[in-house]
Amino acid sequence: MSLSPLASQHCTPRKGKEHALDAAKVTELLATLPGWQVTKDGKAIVKDFKFRDFHHTLGFINAVGFMANQEDHHPDLEAGYGHCQVLWSTHDVGGLSLNDVICAARVEALLEH
Repeated sequence: MSLSPLASQHCTPRKGKEHALDAAKVTELLATLPGWQVTKDGKAIVKDFKFRDFHHTLGFINAVGFMANQEDHHPDLEAGYGHCQVLWSTHDVGGLSLNDVICAARVEALLEH
């Protein structure tokens, strides 16, 4: 699966462990997302984005926030001067769901424009 098909999908409500992705599927999907990594506990994916300055970092945060609200799926963000770490997980499944990978791909698509 390439980045474009993932980024063109939208989140749907996913509740329950049956919607959690197994490790093999996570590995397969992350191969299409440059720089994204699984956290040590295996329950989230994360990437740290670098920017020239805080102004660009804040613009990125606002764009991610707008997209997350549209998808009704929200990341954990940690920001500082010139960087923003984005972490996706699906609390309702107790780990990773397809929604996390879709949103990570949509974040990558934001930076392509």
